[in-house]
Amino acid sequence: MTTNPSHVGAKIGLLAGWGRFPIIVAEALRRQGYRVYCLGIKDHADPRLRELSHDYAEVGIARLGAQIRYFRRNGVRRATMAGKLHKVVMFRPYYILKHLPDWRCMRKFYPHFLTRTKDRNDDTILSSVVEAYAEDGITFAPATDFAPELLVRAGVLAGRLSGAIRRDVEYGWRLAKEIGRLDIGQTVAVKGRAVIAVEAVEGTDECIRRAGRLCTAGGFTIVKVAKPQQDMRFDVPTIGTRTLETLIQAGGRALAVEAGRTILLDEPQVLALAARHRVTLYAHGDSGAGSRRDAAA
Repeated sequence: MTTNPSHVGAKIGLLAGWGRFPIIVAEALRRQGYRVYCLGIKDHADPRLRELSHDYAEVGIARLGAQIRYFRRNGVRRATMAGKLHKVVMFRPYYILKHLPDWRCMRKFYPHFLTRTKDRNDDTILSSVVEAYAEDGITFAPATDFAPELLVRAGVLAGRLSGAIRRDVEYGWRLAKEIGRLDIGQTVAVKGRAVIAVEAVEGTDECIRRAGRLCTAGGFTIVKVAKPQQDMRFDVPTIGTRTLETLIQAGGRALAVEAGRTILLDEPQVLALAARHRVTLYAHGDSGAGSRRDAAA
């Protein structure tokens, strides 16, 4: 996507978590002419974001009030999120001391963490964050609005979709959609239509590693989907070279994702890696929307 005259000089906020996705989004925003005001989440964001931003600051994950003040102080009224937030930090000893929440955060998340009248699932927590920003006039847009080319197209991207893999994908798809509906996770590992591992708070990579430990013979399939109620402003399924490297090391043979609702980072490198290790990479979805040829045909 090239520079749009209407975007030149326009301010946009970037709330950046872990991984390469925030870097790619920042690069896309700069190409389009935006002035990027980036808040990097402490212990998550890549330091290289400082070089890609017109202004950069680092902030604690629980400093909600400080985050909002930073954007308001810089005249930012539109923002986007990119990158993973490691939820496991909430379950580490004394995490609350390291990530000491400010007053705004305590007030907003009091029902989640102290009274426990609300759950702490991903959708609930992130929706509350978006609501808090909106209360101060800052709206969030999906990061894929600025880099739509990252959304994977339907079809077989690498390898061959054998009958056995296809059956495991179909079986795992239903299960992954159900745990997504329950906001447990988005990934399952399957072999011979038997579930090996299910993702929860640990994330996709750890789910894949656990599948490798439990299925030492290898040859399993990973199915990763968007939640049925997926809010594209946050927690969008994302894969890249790290995902594929983890799958290869664990002994997996296939990775299936949801076309049009999954972000594929560094596509040329991912496809080359899959081809080199004979891993099947398949994007399941409506074949009428920018599909690729089905290699199993």
